[in-house]
Amino acid sequence: MRICVAGAYGAFGIKHMDALANIEGVEVTSVMGPTAEKIEAFAKDRGVGHWATSLDECLARDDVDAVILSTPTQMHAEQAIACMDAGKHVLVEIPMADNLADSIAVVEKQKETGLVAMAGQVRRFNPSHQWIKNKIDAGELKVQQMDVQTYFFRRTNTNAKGEPRSWTDHLLWHHACHTVDLFQYQTGETVSEAFGLQGPHHPDLDIAMDMSIGMKTPSGAICTLSLSFNNDGPLGTFFRYICDNGTYIARYDDLFDGKENPIDLSDVAVSNNGIELIDREFVSAIKEGREPNGAVAQVLPAMKTLDKIEKSFKS
Repeated sequence: MRICVAGAYGAFGIKHMDALANIEGVEVTSVMGPTAEKIEAFAKDRGVGHWATSLDECLARDDVDAVILSTPTQMHAEQAIACMDAGKHVLVEIPMADNLADSIAVVEKQKETGLVAMAGQVRRFNPSHQWIKNKIDAGELKVQQMDVQTYFFRRTNTNAKGEPRSWTDHLLWHHACHTVDLFQYQTGETVSEAFGLQGPHHPDLDIAMDMSIGMKTPSGAICTLSLSFNNDGPLGTFFRYICDNGTYIARYDDLFDGKENPIDLSDVAVSNNGIELIDREFVSAIKEGREPNGAVAQVLPAMKTLDKIEKSFKS
């Protein structure tokens, strides 16, 4: 499997590069980044034979079977469609688009081409959430409420590496997308009620810095999500699952019961790295000619819910 990583030297591009190095039968044959000097140096350091500042140049190559897009959010939909038009399978980092219309266009292009197109919904793959999902599928748990906090301290336009960012992040279409998709995935239902509240916009970035979201499924499960770029404290996303048979707290790849006792996740998956697990699913789906977990069509209901929440801001 010959893969191009676009946005390779960014925070998540590097995570994908490291993950792919652990997967047998995979070779990164091309990398793309916006600055020639940086991407050339990165390619040489990683032993990648081809680098470019243009995605089109990478897509024209015969030694690229698939592409992982770790590029700015606003480019995701257009680039994902370009990949499929070039006959390349594509894994697009979360979110697959920053609006519903573009999300639908990505799904339609996948249906037209029949290629593997996967959205980077890594929470589906984190062992902590997989453990919960396995219990739900076995009939041992049912989610009654998810209480989720997604907190950053990001009052300037910087990325996860603390470096200046050329694009603007978004609490709803990026960070809430994780939880909206996970809530629907874990409950097995599409949200029937959803609303959001947002705080003041940043004077320069013109995005809401604080947000509160509520959701409910037809069977009655609820989710409360709090998000902030203003939180000067512990950073990250923290999930509390309140179930009919126990309470569980997920912190990325760690899981605890309601009394903070750790739960052994060693047998859940071949790795405890969610990015590696999502990349493994992408590669396996291509090799096996099947729809992956996290296919763009599977994630579209989450994008519809995000659109509903965005509309509620204006009502």
